[in-house]
Amino acid sequence: MEQNADLDRGPNPVDLHVGARIRMRRKLLGVSQERLADQLGLTFQQVQKYERGANRVSASKLYEIAKALQTSVSYFFDGLADTAEGVNGAPLDGREFMHELVMTPEGMELAALFPKLKKGRVRRRVLELVKALAEDEEEDPAL
Repeated sequence: MEQNADLDRGPNPVDLHVGARIRMRRKLLGVSQERLADQLGLTFQQVQKYERGANRVSASKLYEIAKALQTSVSYFFDGLADTAEGVNGAPLDGREFMHELVMTPEGMELAALFPKLKKGRVRRRVLELVKALAEDEEEDPAL
């Protein structure tokens, strides 16, 4: 019974986070899903499933992915404590934000470019602009 309850909730937040980090690292290096799959002895569909969090990545496969993407295994868990759980283990609202962001081409580009803004004032203004646009979208989705 408990196993079925897990299936009803969708992918585990940890799997979503790790998958998003795999995708982000792969894209930052300019590596295609096909090329990564070839390096790992997988199909590109399996890489897609890992990136979406649909399939869990085993420890040994995560080690191979880290080697192929020239990073440490710990990279895939960076920021996890901030997104997976809140106080008393309760899920945080928007815990899938990272995954959703990097699953769009625009989100990947924004995530890659934002750290290049060196001035805090400029980063704050960009954030305010995005918030205003999101609020307008919520008020009038037809825009």
